[in-house]
Amino acid sequence: MNNYELILILNPDLSSKFDDFQTKFEKTLKDIKFKISKLENIGRRQLAYSILNHNKGHYVIFQIEGPSEAALEIESKLKYDTSVIRHLLLKVDTPFLEDSLLLIESREAKKTPQEEDQTKDKQKSTPVEANGDTSNESPVEEESKDGE
Repeated sequence: MNNYELILILNPDLSSKFDDFQTKFEKTLKDIKFKISKLENIGRRQLAYSILNHNKGHYVIFQIEGPSEAALEIESKLKYDTSVIRHLLLKVDTPFLEDSLLLIESREAKKTPQEEDQTKDKQKSTPVEANGDTSNESPVEEESKDGE
């Protein structure tokens, strides 16, 4: 059994119907004896260039495990699936089960201004001493003591 990372860029019109695509695709993977380790639904993002007259795409990343013969079958099924704009199937040594940078970036971009203000307020409400000194002496007094 090999580990794979499958990145899909779907037609942006499918964003609202992604659950249907997901269940259909998961069934396809299970039929060819693939096990899904992780699924990251990134969502709609701007493409670097237009693909099939689409300027946006719905990004999905799968961490899957299965036989190498089945990987060829997945490639051929994805090639002829009209809902998939682009795909990339990579063989990896170990599956990366942490959140991808793309997912983290899209979460930060979706934050509302109110959430950002709340996080800034939390950072301001917890003052931290720069040098760890909690004495009440001013820096000027400390310098004069050192100079004597």
